[in-house]
Amino acid sequence: MRRLITALFVCVSVCAIVPGWSGESRLDLLGERAQLTATRVMLDRTNPRHVRVGGLTYLGGVALDSRDPAFGGFSSLDVSSAAGGHRFTLLSDGGNIVQFDMGGDWRPHRIAFSNLPAGPGIGWEKRDRDSESMAIDPKTGQIWVGFEDSNSIWRYAPGFARYEARVAPEAMRKWPANGGPESMARLPDGRFVVISEEAHVRRPDWTGSETDRLDTRQALIFARDPTAGGAPARFAYAPYGRYDPSDVTALPNGDLLVLDRGFRLPFRFSARISRIDRRDVAAGRIAKGRLIATIDAPLIHDNFEGIDTTIENGATIVWIVSDDNQLVLQRTLLLKFRLDR
Repeated sequence: MRRLITALFVCVSVCAIVPGWSGESRLDLLGERAQLTATRVMLDRTNPRHVRVGGLTYLGGVALDSRDPAFGGFSSLDVSSAAGGHRFTLLSDGGNIVQFDMGGDWRPHRIAFSNLPAGPGIGWEKRDRDSESMAIDPKTGQIWVGFEDSNSIWRYAPGFARYEARVAPEAMRKWPANGGPESMARLPDGRFVVISEEAHVRRPDWTGSETDRLDTRQALIFARDPTAGGAPARFAYAPYGRYDPSDVTALPNGDLLVLDRGFRLPFRFSARISRIDRRDVAAGRIAKGRLIATIDAPLIHDNFEGIDTTIENGATIVWIVSDDNQLVLQRTLLLKFRLDR
């Protein structure tokens, strides 16, 4: 009887101490048995020879899929060099991590599935791991992740081995819960850029009159590791048309490539890529880039949310990945382009 009473007391105590969850279903986590397939896709399914879109040349792409029910929802992308190809890191908006190598044969290998070891909240609901952006230091391997809902930035050890530090900047405190640090990039000089998806620049936050005519987003420049402290400088980003910034990456010279996303009824996504001159990545500036390309129907299109660049034989390569929202109407697309201008 004493053992039974003790067991009941332990159960009641755990229930009283550990937060419960209701409403939203518990967050799906990737399993340890990593499995991934890649199916080649064309830029224009009606014309295989159609490879130019704006200032980009299409070099190929794949639709990624897995039997794991938690697979999908990728919001950020990192591509690094690996033997015979590249090492890809995809981070979902639920804290799930997919890594694999892939070369010119477009066949994934050395596949690994994992999940963030820590993050805002208890990690039971999607909002506790709403990881929307990522930046990696190629020298140290340290990883920074931007979280919506909490509007915070967390730093992880190489390989996501453990959590190291976190910050919730005052400059991001009033950003919308579902429109916060959607875009983040580490610049070659060690600075960090973070762009809000939905936080607009309005007076009295801004003194420049030009923002009265432009649909701008709040953007920040951290002089160093955001988690190390220090207030960021502010600038503004102006996307093209009715689009929202979904990710950003830095070029070797310090220019930025911004990936903007658009949506229109009944159910169609489109994407725009623009180039921001490094001189406009400065406090008080309004950065309206030069439009590079619009990826829209009748070409292949989806909810593209991640962008990164690599260098191959002196050419700048642009990679983009889509967030399928884990819906049957969408796909996880990984596309490769050459930047021509």
